[in-house]
Amino acid sequence: VQLVQSGAELRNPGASVKVSCKASGYTFTSYYIDWVRQAPGQGLEWMGRIDPVDGHTKYAQKFQGRVTFTADTSTTTAYVELSSLRSEDTAKFYCARGEGCGPTQTLWGQGTQVPVSP
Repeated sequence: VQLVQSGAELRNPGASVKVSCKASGYTFTSYYIDWVRQAPGQGLEWMGRIDPVDGHTKYAQKFQGRVTFTADTSTTTAYVELSSLRSEDTAKFYCARGEGCGPTQTLWGQGTQVPVSP
């Protein structure tokens, strides 16, 4: 049972980044996929979640308009795309298996570092 994320991505300000999260060992459609990020020296920040069953998404207000979650049930892979990157978006992005309305995460990917720098 694991979530495996894509590798680090260096981006310039104004660009977009898309990170993948491959799920295995459990029924992909039985759980949400949550996206969480952690900026250097900061705590975890929940970005939102997607329900792979129907693609329904919930975005944290801070990211609405800049973030898109997708999920491909044929490959059991979820994606997060963040656009109009700023230096303050520099963070490690995590996918997690989500449950309940807490929201609660019960399995984590290894994280993907996304430095944003000119």
